[in-house]
Amino acid sequence: MSVEFLGVGGLGQIGAMKKAEKTQTGKKTGESQGDQVQFSSVLQDVQKAQSTSATAQSGRNERVQELKAQIADGSYQPDLNKVATSLMQFLLEERQL
Repeated sequence: MSVEFLGVGGLGQIGAMKKAEKTQTGKKTGESQGDQVQFSSVLQDVQKAQSTSATAQSGRNERVQELKAQIADGSYQPDLNKVATSLMQFLLEERQL
């Protein structure tokens, strides 16, 4: 007796395991049979982004150290127009919330 359940016919198909067939396509003599790993392009893009981010972070750290040194010796002169513009923008955005 065979019962079909959601397209699966009988109990034999539910628990049965199929053996993978090994094919000999494209093998050359003398070619080593080693394990190979291939990462998807998404993982490769993530790795590139991380390395780019690390480079940018090191540049940022250098700039922060330069600014700290300027502040410490009193030679830091911020652009007051940029400071005022940023402050006004921040205050206007806070009011709109």
